[in-house]
Amino acid sequence: MAGLTKSTMVVLVVVMMVASCQLQSTVAQTRHVVGDTLGWTIPPNGAATYTTWASQKTFTVGDTLVFNFTNGLHNVAEVPSAAYDSCTTTNTLSLKSTGPATVTLTRPGTHYYICTAISHCQLGQKLTINVSKVITTANTPDQSAIPLSPPSTIATAPSAFELAPSGSLIPPSLSSSPSFAAEVPVTLLAVALAFFH
Repeated sequence: MAGLTKSTMVVLVVVMMVASCQLQSTVAQTRHVVGDTLGWTIPPNGAATYTTWASQKTFTVGDTLVFNFTNGLHNVAEVPSAAYDSCTTTNTLSLKSTGPATVTLTRPGTHYYICTAISHCQLGQKLTINVSKVITTANTPDQSAIPLSPPSTIATAPSAFELAPSGSLIPPSLSSSPSFAAEVPVTLLAVALAFFH
């Protein structure tokens, strides 16, 4: 770094800060495991189970839904509203039959998902979500507000793993660690200031 001029250092710092802002935008997207530990199955309390689960979440364009289910027993289909209400399986918009199935939310609005296996939808294996077009960290209630650490500390990745219905572990995404995204620009700023002293 000794051969770099002060103006080159400023350019490098600005580029790094812009890149870190892009990283923060990417990390802000949330990965939602449908039904949490229950997964995607015939729920014990009927459709109210997934309605309650969805009511506690905020979904935005760019987020992903992960449907954990047993292959051969369940699937997940996105359907129009009329097919959702009547549990009609002939008019699916998309169908995934291998779990865990990941669905990226690419457009705002109301989305409807059902299992097309015989009578599963009627027994409550159905989900409605409302997707917002605004992508901000304030719209992800799965993330708690964590105060920023001093610039000298290193951000650590989360250590909690989720358990899939199959018994395998699912590693957490960086979106469960909002402090990581917030600390990157602060750390880069501290490094930049150290070079100018």
